[in-house]
Amino acid sequence: MSEICRFIHAEKANYTIMLLCKVMKTARSTYYTWVAGAEAREARRRADEALPHEITVIPIASRRNYGVPRVTAELHRQGRVVDAPAAAVCPRPTPRPPRRRT
Repeated sequence: MSEICRFIHAEKANYTIMLLCKVMKTARSTYYTWVAGAEAREARRRADEALPHEITVIPIASRRNYGVPRVTAELHRQGRVVDAPAAAVCPRPTPRPPRRRT
């Protein structure tokens, strides 16, 4: 459906939205709902792009003691809704090598 709405949005300078919706056999309300949701989709995309950086920063701030459950919990405390598999897939810094005692 978004392909149809994108097409209507691109052609609205040449034709009326009413005509385009009729030709594409879609409701005008569908198009207007899609247009209204564009800002929310953009905000969600920006948040998803920032997630790997946030997941990388949390273990570094905790001296690399945090694993996936703690990273997920920290993201929840910050108000981000993320599940553990998403936190596990995102890149994290490589662990420190073990300390050698001499």
